[in-house]
Amino acid sequence: MSSKINKRRQTFKYVLWDWFASFVSWILFFCYRKKIENPDVFNDISVIYNDENFWFGIAFIPIAWLFLFLLSGSYSKVYFRSRVRELGQTILVTLIGTVVLFFAMILDDHITNYKTYYTLFVMLYMLQFTLTYLGRLVITTITAKRVHRGELGLNTLIIGSNGNACAIYEEIAGQKFSAGNIIVGFVNVFDKDVYKVEKYIPRLGSYKDMADVIKKYDIKEAIIAIERSETETIEKILMMLENTDVTVKIIPLMHEFVFGAVKQEGIWHASLIQITPEPMPVWQQVAKRMFDVIASVMVIVLLSPVYIFTAIMVKRSSPGPIFYKQERIGQHGKPFNMLKFRSMYVNAEDMGPQLSTDDDPRITKWGKFMRKVRLDEIPQFFTVLGGKMSIVGYRPERQYYIDQIVQKAPHYRMLLRVKPGITSWGEVKFGYASTVDEMVERLKYDILYIENMNLAVDTKILIYTALIVIQGRGK
Repeated sequence: MSSKINKRRQTFKYVLWDWFASFVSWILFFCYRKKIENPDVFNDISVIYNDENFWFGIAFIPIAWLFLFLLSGSYSKVYFRSRVRELGQTILVTLIGTVVLFFAMILDDHITNYKTYYTLFVMLYMLQFTLTYLGRLVITTITAKRVHRGELGLNTLIIGSNGNACAIYEEIAGQKFSAGNIIVGFVNVFDKDVYKVEKYIPRLGSYKDMADVIKKYDIKEAIIAIERSETETIEKILMMLENTDVTVKIIPLMHEFVFGAVKQEGIWHASLIQITPEPMPVWQQVAKRMFDVIASVMVIVLLSPVYIFTAIMVKRSSPGPIFYKQERIGQHGKPFNMLKFRSMYVNAEDMGPQLSTDDDPRITKWGKFMRKVRLDEIPQFFTVLGGKMSIVGYRPERQYYIDQIVQKAPHYRMLLRVKPGITSWGEVKFGYASTVDEMVERLKYDILYIENMNLAVDTKILIYTALIVIQGRGK
């Protein structure tokens, strides 16, 4: 009987071993280093543990290694890892880390023979690489065997109900070695009296119910196995899957109908093509989050007088609270509360949700100034710290308006793959949208950003945003 994968526990195994390997390799390397300096060092072991560099290394170097492995994406996919790919990644990342560590802590040694430096470098690298990879190899091999025996797997949903769905189910079920899929059921595209694949797995509903099915059954992978007569729904299916964290795979017959990045799955398993789910490499995602946290802390600290002054002015501008909290829809369609300095009079939306326009009478005089220089947005840096937003992303909307946008532009759901932002390419190029049609028009810029996400583009957007603030061209 297969059991569901526990990603946190598996990640902890890799993290714990990497820490232990770094801890041990530093101790062994330090002893070897002291042995070169003084061949009789082990006659008086206190020479080692009285050295403050020894204890500094024990405390901080394993943490530094974990941080480097995190940046490299070592902990992003802890199941279904390729041992060959893991070998190459460990060789490269360990080499980079060893170079940094060597220059930071070892080149200040008083050694007259440069050959000793090379020896130390090789020793440090070999110790770190060997200990790190051996542990990873053991964990990965044990996990792979459990997956192949069918003891571990990901809850998988088949989208489709007829010949193609039956074929892919039979191929997965008939594998000598399991690929790690626990097929819990299927959803159909068109309603019929009889579904061929129902003889193998239960029907969980229509594809229109996928969001509820994914949540209810904790689905981690979805396989699109529809018929050619159903391909007109492929775009709708993909859009519905965009705002989930489900890995999407398709049968080869369908790849000609899918636009975007795809890659072939492992040659030993079922013939499936995976639609690349990540808009940014893992190391860039980590770097982006680090920038968000560091920049937000700096802004909050440096602009604390501005926060206080703005709060006072909001309070004096009109009766009511200083802050305005509103529910918006974020990554994977999850709602969150976005915080702003209040720029409108209280009860501005008594008649229901309304978008602001030029010369909107609901906006206070101070509110108009805040909007021009984006002061009303600065409380959102606290939301960024909380992880619900990023500094650069797309502007989040209320569900009320998303429902209207999706009717005209279903591809809006593509935005929900990533976190919304305080600023966006749509805001820079188009500006504020005062109608749903303008929101749809602005959408093309945000889609362009999602399809080209990288740190360089984020930097460009931040520069343009700064110019807008300085020139007071906000709205």
